[in-house]
Amino acid sequence: MAKTHQVLTHPAPGTVVPVRTYTDEQNAKMEALREYANTQLLPESDPYYHWELRWLNKPDTIPRYMRAAKWNLEDAKRRLKGTLEWRRDFKPDLIPPDEVRIESETGKMCEYSPGACILNGFDNEGRPILYMRPGRENTETSPRQLRHLVWCLERAKDFMPPGQESLVIIVDYKSTTLRTNPSISVARKVLNILQNHYVETLGRALVVNLPMLLNFFYKGISPFLDPVTRDKMRFNPDLLELIPKEQLDADFGGDFEYEFEPNSYWEQIVSFCKIAPDGTRLDDAASKPTEETLAEEDAIRDTSREEANSTAPQGLEEISVIA
Repeated sequence: MAKTHQVLTHPAPGTVVPVRTYTDEQNAKMEALREYANTQLLPESDPYYHWELRWLNKPDTIPRYMRAAKWNLEDAKRRLKGTLEWRRDFKPDLIPPDEVRIESETGKMCEYSPGACILNGFDNEGRPILYMRPGRENTETSPRQLRHLVWCLERAKDFMPPGQESLVIIVDYKSTTLRTNPSISVARKVLNILQNHYVETLGRALVVNLPMLLNFFYKGISPFLDPVTRDKMRFNPDLLELIPKEQLDADFGGDFEYEFEPNSYWEQIVSFCKIAPDGTRLDDAASKPTEETLAEEDAIRDTSREEANSTAPQGLEEISVIA
């Protein structure tokens, strides 16, 4: 493939995206969790109310928290309440792009080398790929780095095709040193956010080019990895078994000859995700949920669920093919 600055914002044609279906008992538990969530909402007069409602009404939110709790309703309530409180404080859906933009860039000497955290491409199941390169980190450790990571997670969710609820993180340790590698304390903060507030969002964590020198780092964070996260990690896998060649960066054996250019990359991400300068959405004025539109969305979700459950064995998955 020819070299390009174009970011891949859609999976390869023919990509099969799993679509989950649920039993009647599971649907009842999800409805109970939704009713509980409605009792925890901020008052409508609160400036963040719209954003909280927007997040709760995304079709994947309630199912993810029930699955993470292994269908234990009380545990799901506890988890969901914790995330509501975190989101009110962190406001991940209102991070202004310019606040974190510098974290996606590298120093001027490496102007066309991808920064430490880049969203580009999709795996075989339509999961967006987030490339993380600790060796190319160009700023001192700060709260802004954490906010940039959260901003990237939010954008990865914007990239997800219908039916897909998770992403792939590729951590490339090439050229990483003890100085550029995140500290264990920073890694713990990242794990806390990923495991507790983006539950069931990590599809795979693929670690490549890990030097022996940094093995101690994974030993250090191992006690803080929950079993589910640990099971999703693979070290030095064959990436071409998991990602279409045309979607995988050439640095990792793929055919995608992506050339990073900071301004072009940033503009494409912000434009595709429709992010306004203040962190809100450009189409929000026309899409703020009203009682009528929320009722319509609920009806559509219920109809889709009933159709899926009537055509597939309960508890299993259907598939959705991207044209």
